[in-house]
Amino acid sequence: MWPELPLEFLVIGTPVSFQSDNAKAKQEWKQKVLDGALSVIDGGSWAFYENRLSVTLLYFPQEPMAGDLDNIVKLTLDALKPNVYVDDELIDRLIVQRFDPDGTHSFASPSETLVAAMANEDPVLYIKLAEVPLEDIAA
Repeated sequence: MWPELPLEFLVIGTPVSFQSDNAKAKQEWKQKVLDGALSVIDGGSWAFYENRLSVTLLYFPQEPMAGDLDNIVKLTLDALKPNVYVDDELIDRLIVQRFDPDGTHSFASPSETLVAAMANEDPVLYIKLAEVPLEDIAA
């Protein structure tokens, strides 16, 4: 049985770039991401989930981020396969955003998980997996 979507969780810490030369740091980041996902999935794994997905990554650093935002995407998505989804080729929509550490961001109706991310005192990556909401994309 698959968990109900959307699925939201937090990963505490500074994301590691796919381009990093530090193999240990890359593996540790991937394990943190996987642990975060498995902590909110009853039964621990739904690797056979094959529906199309939308992924939202919102990064809340505690100091200005060094490096490019796109460098944190690949490791994060790769960490979720094959335990969460069969392959990241199932992702049809990806939203990625970094927020300044000044805390001036706001959301119209944030979930409890997103509120927790904004209130966290450490760097945190909010991750949300959902069905692809094609109906809200203007043509």
